[in-house]
Amino acid sequence: MKQLHILLFIISSWFSIQSYAQQKTDTIKRQESYGIRVGVDISKPIITFFDKQNKAIEVVGDIRILNNYYLATEIGNVTKTTNEDYINFTTKGSYIKVGFNYNAYKNWIGMRNEIYVGLRYGISFFNQTLNSYTPNSNGTYFNNPQITPSNKFSGLNAQWYAFVFGMKVETLKNLYLGASVSFNKMISTKEPENFKNLYVPGFNRVFLNDSGVSFNYTLSYLIPIIKKKK
Repeated sequence: MKQLHILLFIISSWFSIQSYAQQKTDTIKRQESYGIRVGVDISKPIITFFDKQNKAIEVVGDIRILNNYYLATEIGNVTKTTNEDYINFTTKGSYIKVGFNYNAYKNWIGMRNEIYVGLRYGISFFNQTLNSYTPNSNGTYFNNPQITPSNKFSGLNAQWYAFVFGMKVETLKNLYLGASVSFNKMISTKEPENFKNLYVPGFNRVFLNDSGVSFNYTLSYLIPIIKKKK
């Protein structure tokens, strides 16, 4: 009987210790970093290296304002020569995109990765230079001559909105690799007479329905400002 009491005491004590440990674990609060994350689109220098007619740079940044919400921006500059079947032109200008991201990924304790959706407003200021074109005339016996007017159209602009889908993975402490795709829709654009803006910095190729798609691959660093217990 005495042994039974001792056994019950040991079992009761073990459950009490486990219960206390669980309560202590539940009350441990981990810290969440809130700060500014800045980086660059690493794909653009790579493209420039292989295509000398395409020079671009993009700086990206975001700041965490709530648990899963981030204010985000992309700022860039582009010089690109487009050579199509009947036209060759050079676009040069800058752009800025601002908006927010919502992180839909539920991290494990200690992880700070993101799978996010977002919305952007973009605006670009640029110029177009028409380097050459070939009149597209059907039914002629001789080949149409290439015309090289070198007309420059300045003071152009465009505005658009975009839906963004992307991800960011923390590879080292505070260092992130990211990738995203943006589905763009033109709001308004200023075009020169008799020349359509077929390419807009930040928007990329403009399709016939005034839509477009753009990508970026980023390397960014988080600068912690404050830490909150969670």
